[in-house]
Amino acid sequence: MRLLQLFNDRFLSGDAAIMGPDAASFLLRIAFDLATVFTIVRGIYRRQPHRSELQFTLFSMNLVIFLVSYLLNAVEMTMGAAFGLFAVFSMLRYRTENISARDMTYVFIAIAVGLLTAVSGGGWLELALVCIVVVGGIWLLESGRLLEREQVQQVVYDRMDLIRPEKRIELVEDLRARTGLAITRVEVGHIDLVKDTVHLSVYHR
Repeated sequence: MRLLQLFNDRFLSGDAAIMGPDAASFLLRIAFDLATVFTIVRGIYRRQPHRSELQFTLFSMNLVIFLVSYLLNAVEMTMGAAFGLFAVFSMLRYRTENISARDMTYVFIAIAVGLLTAVSGGGWLELALVCIVVVGGIWLLESGRLLEREQVQQVVYDRMDLIRPEKRIELVEDLRARTGLAITRVEVGHIDLVKDTVHLSVYHR
């Protein structure tokens, strides 16, 4: 109810028309927000394999946080309260399923973009430049042009004679020959002596 009252006071009360300065500011800000998140989610996030299940979460969370932040910005908020609101949203976790650190980073980005576009006090050019920098930085990081990316595969391995530390080079070479991957390192996990198998974490470019 409080948010509805803020919306009514912000746009509909007094002499302000629905397409007054506040409404125009709202529409421009949400346009920046949605354009930025759409580019990140559909243009960068979704292009990676096995990344589609969080699209609804990213879009909906970004939109809700934008609306809440924009409406709360209509009332007096201390700097501590603003950072507290951001911290609460940024620490959200989904206990029903495992989410990778990279996916949680995208959740954090969706939150940050919504908050930034809602409460930024700079001009439109500054806001546009910030959104472009965010999108460009994420694209560069995902493309591997700035940082060399490593992917990991979980492998059940059957050659127990190669898991000893002194055989690590031979282990890597055998995995490269079998998988065709550019393997950089291997971590030994669970060892099953009954089945003579070992679970390996295989890191490759």
